[in-house]
Amino acid sequence: RKKMDSGFPDRVYLLASVIYQNNHLEKPAAQRLVSYGKERGLRLPEVKDEEMHRAAYELAFSTLKYQELLEDMMIDSCCYLTQLMMSLVAVMLYDFQNRKFLPRECKVDEIVQEVRHVEDYLLRFKTKLAASLARCRIKHDLLSIECILPESVKKKQQRSSNLPLYAWVNTLKSSLDEIQSVLKSAGFSQVKSIGQLEGQTFCQDPHCGDILVFPAQLKAQLYSTKLLSDHKLTIQDKSCSLGPNAVCSLLHEEGDVLMVGSFSGLTVSHTAALIAEKYKANSINWPSVYVCVNNCTDAQREELELTVSAMGCNSKRKQMYVLEWAVSIGLCLCWRQKRRQKKMEQKKAPGC
Repeated sequence: RKKMDSGFPDRVYLLASVIYQNNHLEKPAAQRLVSYGKERGLRLPEVKDEEMHRAAYELAFSTLKYQELLEDMMIDSCCYLTQLMMSLVAVMLYDFQNRKFLPRECKVDEIVQEVRHVEDYLLRFKTKLAASLARCRIKHDLLSIECILPESVKKKQQRSSNLPLYAWVNTLKSSLDEIQSVLKSAGFSQVKSIGQLEGQTFCQDPHCGDILVFPAQLKAQLYSTKLLSDHKLTIQDKSCSLGPNAVCSLLHEEGDVLMVGSFSGLTVSHTAALIAEKYKANSINWPSVYVCVNNCTDAQREELELTVSAMGCNSKRKQMYVLEWAVSIGLCLCWRQKRRQKKMEQKKAPGC
């Protein structure tokens, strides 16, 4: 994604504010000068555009890093709205100062009244906010606001900026050969090892055959190929892919997968895709993936279902596995037992 110095669409700010609301650091009451209300676990607004979705998360977590500084600016300049609006104020203030307090140019998309209201409010406080930031930089002798971050955070940022990008091939929608062909036609060159990654190159991961590795700075170029937006290639930390690959390699024909705990829709989809690819030649005895969602909120469950659907898990064309949503582990095990009995009956039936 190109840096949006002119600002973001309204929907990006709205989504970023909800992410911030759900994740901000809540201070003790005696130290809480800026209140965001008590709401947590709010449902995320729907943003279908992948680039806008990613921009919202980046904006939200950038705001979280500078929560203390932004709150100091709000207090010092007396910039304060109702509790329900303060998360939106925070994310828009971060972007506002990042644009050197210049008005945004990106206003052609859908209008969200709350966003426009906060934007007008911040513009009225523009001089006070800029002065507040200047005083903070002078007080702490900061060349830039990045200097206020703890050394541990700076090191993590530096380390993460140098880490290669890992992306797994969604075999429910594509294949490794197709992805490699598209990348090469887009100007990428394939190398043999991670140590050779430089410029517009990629290589296959030595441990997980469905994972491709890219230099860190190539995320924007990958989006330009539409492989990411079409969900044929998915960027995810390699640690998230080790579990699905390990399970798939150990799973035998009579086994099933039960997913319990904290995981994303992408991990569910990856597990299902690997199993579907491994057993695609077997039209009868393919394993099932059971997902236990008893600890999920309605919003989290809906987000999981939307993600796996977008990844192609509900595709009739490649429905070579069963993806079940269960409200408890007991129900998962019950379903599994019934399914195993059905398999046994199919094997015993004449002509099977």
